Amino acid sequence: MELWLTERETDHVLTKCRIDRTLYQGRSKYQHVAVVESREYGRMLVLDGIVQTSIRDEFIYHEMIAHVPLTIHPRPEKVLVIGAGDGGTIREVLKHPEVKRVCHVEIDEMVIEVSRQYFPELAGMLDDPRVEQHITDGIQYVKEQTAAFDAIIIDSSDPLGPAEGLFTEAFYGDAAKALKPDGIMVVQAGPPFYLPKLIRSIYRAIEKSFPTVRLYFASIPTYSAAPYAFVLASRRPLDDIAPRRELANLRYWTPEIHRAAFLVPPFLKEMLEIDG
Repeated sequence: MELWLTERETDHVLTKCRIDRTLYQGRSKYQHVAVVESREYGRMLVLDGIVQTSIRDEFIYHEMIAHVPLTIHPRPEKVLVIGAGDGGTIREVLKHPEVKRVCHVEIDEMVIEVSRQYFPELAGMLDDPRVEQHITDGIQYVKEQTAAFDAIIIDSSDPLGPAEGLFTEAFYGDAAKALKPDGIMVVQAGPPFYLPKLIRSIYRAIEKSFPTVRLYFASIPTYSAAPYAFVLASRRPLDDIAPRRELANLRYWTPEIHRAAFLVPPFLKEMLEIDG
């Protein structure tokens, strides 16, 4: 008997991945947590039936969500990461020698525990002394901060269940207040080809609190057949999105990839109703 994991891109488009075995299943107070071994992508973390990461292509997502904002910022010393329970984004953030402190806020402790056990390649840096762990609600945590961070990275699951409040105008307003005057925020936003209304609503909500808002893209096979979007926002006008620094020994991010990622095809500009 063959076992297949099925995800919905839309109500009319499905993607499937063959699963060899289930390594873990459990239910936290927030969601169903599973780890499966897939034929194509290796180990995969699945929350409420939605793939969060896989061993084969995780580096693309984690490098792009971390290195794009942190190489644009002049000196990112204190970084807030919300979500990212698998640890991959933390691993990439700590590759920046300028970073002195990472505040990691994850609402679901089970995701961290499971990732430590099944994804040591990602979670290995969670115990670094520069990482300050907070098992709490990121929405409430951000409300309590003022001009505290150089960068905020929202590495959340999809806007459902515990992550839903991280995609609101109110939250982005609080995030802007939690950043220093030259602070930068990045949000994972999904595939605009399939979810134009969602990306448009995220973009418009962020515009209410940030003078600079830009989309950039990467192709992440386990997430979507279409390019995946991130939204970058800066508290100050940002004329140049070129990286200020280079990093060695990465598998996806390069200065050239960084610059190209901000190119938006005309059909997407029209679909998303944006100018830049």
